Amino acid sequence: MTHASFGSLGAHSADGYEASTVRPYAVTGGRVRSALSDLPLEALVEVMPGAVSSVGLTPEKRAILQHAAHTYVSIAELSALLRLPLGVVRILVADMQEEGHITVHTSTPVNVHTGHGSSHSGLSLSVLESVLNGISAL
Repeated sequence: MTHASFGSLGAHSADGYEASTVRPYAVTGGRVRSALSDLPLEALVEVMPGAVSSVGLTPEKRAILQHAAHTYVSIAELSALLRLPLGVVRILVADMQEEGHITVHTSTPVNVHTGHGSSHSGLSLSVLESVLNGISAL
């Protein structure tokens, strides 16, 4: 590799878009998964107040903040906008959520007992029966 390829963040391709010269595993620090990286494609990213002015972020994380600064953006949209693989964007979003820069909104049901959502949570049968009984009594 030449010294020029290390110094630039991207090179212009034939279609006019900037192509990244950084490998995906370098963007994620070699990780292929994080604790929260199983986020659904449709999960919406919301930037927390003051996060856009954060310092010390990688160019990819800054780009996520810029794209989501004024509106909610899904993880799938971020992947397309940043021209990064979906798995890489999931890891970056999970890291940024842990760092407190963003909030991720998912459609995962909330467990009525814990107040937290997970892939195995949901309303128990007894709660659903109680709701049905209450509606029937109306």
